Amino acid sequence: MTEQQEASEDAVMTRIGQAVILLHAGDREEARNRLAELWAELGEDGDGLHRCTLAHYLADAQDDPADELAWDLRALIAADGLEERSTRPPESAEPEPGQPYRAVRVFYPSLHLNLATDYVKLRRPEAARVHLARARAATAALADDGYGNGVRAAIARLERRLAQEPGAQDGPGPFPEQSP
Repeated sequence: MTEQQEASEDAVMTRIGQAVILLHAGDREEARNRLAELWAELGEDGDGLHRCTLAHYLADAQDDPADELAWDLRALIAADGLEERSTRPPESAEPEPGQPYRAVRVFYPSLHLNLATDYVKLRRPEAARVHLARARAATAALADDGYGNGVRAAIARLERRLAQEPGAQDGPGPFPEQSP
């Protein structure tokens, strides 16, 4: 990678960070506009890590739960692309393509937790439970640090909330098209 490419990628992350500061400061509309502009600039062939990060924060900037879900699904798709890239065999004696993305596994608990939360907002508890189970299953990739403990705690809170929902079951229930 050339110095110019590295500087360009750093500029993308800097711009994402600037928009996130606006988002956390409460200026959702300006953050959403800046992130959407950057998304359009990156296009479908843009760097997967940038796309995953952008989609994650674009989800957070949405006012409509269905729009939030759509962006969280885009973040998951981008992460899946990074994961696929990180597991390809080396094509030459150079380092394996995607080597820096092996850490993408730490994204999955949060990505699935976000999807579960989206589905709760949309009153789709069964879909929420599916993604919550995927979030829980992916927690082995998390370190025992502030981030990892925070994600695990958020998963536990949502599990408790869903367990209190009317119609919650101890185990997997029948398929929706089957009668109980």
